[in-house]
Amino acid sequence: MSCQSYFMNLLARRDYSVSELCKKGEEKGFEPEEIQEALTYLQEQGYQSDRRLVENIILSCQKKYGKSVIKRKCFEKGISADIFEQVWAEYTPESECETGYLDVLKAKVMRKYKIDNFNKIDQKTKNKLYNYLRYRGFNPFEILRRWQNFE
Repeated sequence: MSCQSYFMNLLARRDYSVSELCKKGEEKGFEPEEIQEALTYLQEQGYQSDRRLVENIILSCQKKYGKSVIKRKCFEKGISADIFEQVWAEYTPESECETGYLDVLKAKVMRKYKIDNFNKIDQKTKNKLYNYLRYRGFNPFEILRRWQNFE
């Protein structure tokens, strides 16, 4: 099996980044020149694109996680921070971020922690809320301040 056909079989199942494909090729025992030729061919044909992979990750995780968690997921796949920042700027205009998924997150938090007014939260609930938001990659202090000012 050639390196190119091996990569085509991998990409038929799911998207891989360039660095992931390089690691897979090295593990399989292919030469670096052969790996590079196969990657060049796949990118010319449009079968592999780090940019498209970042777009898919952002679109699938955007309403669940904050920027830092999504960025870490991309970094784990070997995608550069420059590509991530470019795609993030295209797919998340500030106005959409403010009104779109933050409203969904606010409604979810209100249901989960039974909050009626963000200005009157006891410390125990506030700590749980901070942990919930922080775990998902949001800045909990900034978001809570926005929600309190909104009310």
